[in-house]
Amino acid sequence: MAGMNLIHALDLFGTLAFAVSGAFRAVKHELDLLGVASLAVATGVGGGIIRDVLLGSTPPVSLVDQKYILICLLGAILVFFLAPKIARRWDYVIAADAVGLSVFAALGAAKAESCGAVPLTVILMAMITASGGGLIRDLLVLEIPAMLKSDFYATAALIGGFGYVLLGHFRVGENPRLACTIIVTLCLRVLAMKFRMRLPRIKSLPDSPSRLTQHRKNQKPPGTGDP
Repeated sequence: MAGMNLIHALDLFGTLAFAVSGAFRAVKHELDLLGVASLAVATGVGGGIIRDVLLGSTPPVSLVDQKYILICLLGAILVFFLAPKIARRWDYVIAADAVGLSVFAALGAAKAESCGAVPLTVILMAMITASGGGLIRDLLVLEIPAMLKSDFYATAALIGGFGYVLLGHFRVGENPRLACTIIVTLCLRVLAMKFRMRLPRIKSLPDSPSRLTQHRKNQKPPGTGDP
């Protein structure tokens, strides 16, 4: 019971960290108070809402337990009035964000498994819970989602979710699995930030595929067709 209380406390802590990071995105775009609050809430609870809806577990937890929304609003207010002071301690926010990512990945995997999801879905729900809020945040401000380009962010959650599933095959208890998932995801995220780890990126094409195709056709001798 004490372990689950600690996980719940870390869940709320991670929600606050995500809310603060979301609110700072609003500061970047100079949004008003409502905009700050909206991005804070979207980032803090968006991933959990997406997970619960996809799993058919409705209403989502954050819409039943009002502590989650209130914590997000607290993060929005803190950023709105104390943004310069918080920005000078951004390394602490990033560290808290890494903890939130790790806890959300573990809880997302556990929630999916409790709903009878297959292993692959459990792994995907770990990633979606951890990074879905950031996806919504970025789309709201018309940016490429960070989870698609950031340094080992969603990938860390995926690997953590895989670890949760793997330990389940060896009949490890739920609390140790949660703890191991949090530790693995957190370590991967910290290492990624320290050593700038990232997945390989695709190189851009010199032109659009249609123009490249047209250029290829124009270079063929007259009377020849496509192979």
